[in-house]
Amino acid sequence: MVAEEKTRDEIDDDIYDEEEDTQKDKYLTFHLAGEDYGIEIRHVTEIIGIQRITEVPDMPEFVKGVINLRGKVIPVMDVRIRFKLPFREYDERTCIVVVDINNTTIGLVVDQVREVADIPEDQVEAPPKSGKKTSSRFIQGLGKKDDEVKIILNVDQLLYDEELEKIGAAIK
Repeated sequence: MVAEEKTRDEIDDDIYDEEEDTQKDKYLTFHLAGEDYGIEIRHVTEIIGIQRITEVPDMPEFVKGVINLRGKVIPVMDVRIRFKLPFREYDERTCIVVVDINNTTIGLVVDQVREVADIPEDQVEAPPKSGKKTSSRFIQGLGKKDDEVKIILNVDQLLYDEELEKIGAAIK
């Protein structure tokens, strides 16, 4: 029996699928106010240490300002403030996780980056139902890893469309 030959496009598709598979079920986990959170690794561009943030007037309270990242102006959101958690001074463990949200690059200030964790799809449960629709919109699910639970964030929902527009207009 002769093995079927694959076309160049089929081989390219296989390679693309393998690249996609390498990021499947992988989450960058970080610590925030005593809890562990995770975001899909596919959204993460890079992780940098905390640096000087330039304040921009008329921004939402949780947008701390902007940074200059290799010549590109990046807005920075403090995730603690976004989630209405108690304020904490930045320290040597505080990081900025640079992510892509709906084609907008933004930095997320977190207390401490933990690891890249494998959390299989069958270990992620739907978020609990909440009386407030807006509070649960940030949560994509609850990931079980060993004996711990990681709150998986829905990165695309961290900012409302109008907030993204306002931030985009301020940095252009």
